Amino acid sequence: MNYKTLKIATVGLMAALAYVSFTFLQIKITTPGGTTSFHLGNTFCILAALLLGGVPGGLAGAIGMGIGDLLDPVYITYAPKTIILKMLIGIIAGIVAHRIFKINNCKSKSKLLIYVIVSAIAGMFFNVIGEPLFGYFYNSVILGAPETAAATLASWNAITTSVNAIITVILSSIIYIIIRPRLIKSNILKKLAPKYKE
Repeated sequence: MNYKTLKIATVGLMAALAYVSFTFLQIKITTPGGTTSFHLGNTFCILAALLLGGVPGGLAGAIGMGIGDLLDPVYITYAPKTIILKMLIGIIAGIVAHRIFKINNCKSKSKLLIYVIVSAIAGMFFNVIGEPLFGYFYNSVILGAPETAAATLASWNAITTSVNAIITVILSSIIYIIIRPRLIKSNILKKLAPKYKE
């Protein structure tokens, strides 16, 4: 299997895991302005960004959770918003992890843990801010919802997104730290990792 095929397969795997964890490990909250939810889908968007880089990570999240929205009658109209936000989550986490911290070159376990956590926080911090703000704009301008309904949903989204972000940072960081030594030993990590010129 060549490097490109391995990366595509890994993006597909992460997208599938994002879909499953978003769709089946989800608690929907119905509000006067619409529906929001607690879910684990972002975990695999961040994990993919840590393993593969920003764009592949974003693609995994966008594909997995975008399909989740499209197949859910409650969320189908939100699919474009989800695809954009998840793509940006992955890109931001990937840039911090690979361009700023260069986690694949890090030899210190303590520094690596900090770099991974900060990278995950960067991606999820964007989502905590972006989800309510972009969601408000999307609901009121694109979908034509009343401003009060859009504002109510944005307020609830701020709560659920914050909880989701904390869980995502913890889970994605733990999973990455656990699987990284095995991926290094099997020589897979360097095949997956983005190649940047110094």
